[in-house]
Amino acid sequence: MKFLKQKINGVYLIEPEPFQDHRGIYRRHFCQRELKDHSINFQVAQANIVENKHRYTLRGFHFQKPPFEEGKLLSCLKGSAYDIVLDIDPKSKTYLKWKGFNLNDKNRASLYIPPGCTHAILTLKDDTIIHYYSSAFYNPKSESGIRYNDPYFKFKWPHSPVVISDKDTNHPDFIPGK
Repeated sequence: MKFLKQKINGVYLIEPEPFQDHRGIYRRHFCQRELKDHSINFQVAQANIVENKHRYTLRGFHFQKPPFEEGKLLSCLKGSAYDIVLDIDPKSKTYLKWKGFNLNDKNRASLYIPPGCTHAILTLKDDTIIHYYSSAFYNPKSESGIRYNDPYFKFKWPHSPVVISDKDTNHPDFIPGK
């Protein structure tokens, strides 16, 4: 696997190095040793699959407040999605910076999102499936979020969301330092 360090502190785009022959393709999807070789201390607490029926479905920005923050390692197993990662760690040198990534079943890339960052996914095809590992257990009392169209960040999405939850639509405006 190739680990490509990104401009957001601690974020990596991980490109697989698949083996292909007449049977199909084999690729490593997760390797604790390779993560550690890149100074990523990631222990899997949960694995989740998100099945999205419709293109332009938006999920996020979701995160857990300290001390329950979590890292995530995610991949698009079927379809296509655009993922924006936002650094929300006030101690980070890239605090409040964001970057978008194209993940799909063709590039087979994975995205490592460290604790202290949040992300949102916009599907670009019908029947898009996202798989992700989480480094912490879900704690509903520490759950929080940022609205996908918060004017503070000026996120650039490839398309306006069509399917979105009430919860994701109703996060209050972000105010730095609060």
